[in-house]
Amino acid sequence: MNVPASRSPLVIAVTPRALFDLREDGQPVELDGQAAVAAGPLPPGSAFSFVRKLLALNTGRRRQVEVVLVSADSADTGLRVLRSVGHYQLPIARAAFTRAAPCHRYAAGFGADLFLSTDPNDVQLALDHGMAAATVIEGAAADAGDDIVRIAFDGDAVLFSDEAEQVYAHAGLDAFTRSEQEARHVPLAPGPLRPFLLHLHRLQALYEREACPIRTALVTARSVSAHERALRTLGAWHIEVDEAMFLAGMDKGPLLRSFGADLFFDDQKRNCDQAATYVPCAHVPYGIKNRPVRPALLRAA
Repeated sequence: MNVPASRSPLVIAVTPRALFDLREDGQPVELDGQAAVAAGPLPPGSAFSFVRKLLALNTGRRRQVEVVLVSADSADTGLRVLRSVGHYQLPIARAAFTRAAPCHRYAAGFGADLFLSTDPNDVQLALDHGMAAATVIEGAAADAGDDIVRIAFDGDAVLFSDEAEQVYAHAGLDAFTRSEQEARHVPLAPGPLRPFLLHLHRLQALYEREACPIRTALVTARSVSAHERALRTLGAWHIEVDEAMFLAGMDKGPLLRSFGADLFFDDQKRNCDQAATYVPCAHVPYGIKNRPVRPALLRAA
């Protein structure tokens, strides 16, 4: 792999509701009071497998990943959460309880390379401040059953900018396809999760390819006719993905299940909700598909 080895650890900031399932029968779990303190460990949440497998990369003196817990709860309600961290033997050493203050500020203070939360407003603020971030879809906990961490990414407005999606939104599919073919030699601008993928790629460079415990995949709605610019862009960044899927608008869920994704990132909430029945998903609220729709001006009567 043509990248330098990673020297600083990959830092993931995650909220309790992304890491654990804090719902019972659709209702929030009570974290305050003696009943909560006496209760057992919280069940794994949607980002649990992703976090657990990344932390397992820290073997011996090799510390490649750090996970920090950031919570909008107060410290006195965090006891059950921290006990759950201990129950699952997750080597998490740092945490911040903010009592309703936005968690993304503290994620930035910890130097997080990725912020995962179930609060879309906090995630949006993180993205607005230039941090890689995504809203974890609750209720999609899964585990591929082995120790390999598998991470899948949509392309446009996730790894890449939304410049191609803007063409599609304003001029339609034919114009998009034509534009991508004409610009196939011009790399797309980076999207919000490009730095995270780059750090993953640097971690992969520490291992022999056949023994690497990290696998990445590009899973995009692009068709084969629009594949070249996407792959050339990754090449220009000196990034390789292990798998690439061009689905031409097909439901991504079945292919993500075949890949065994521990977490899938997509810029469209609808795609995330569909895929969450198959694998854990996280919504990246970035790009033209996530901009508020301006209502049409009403004509005066």
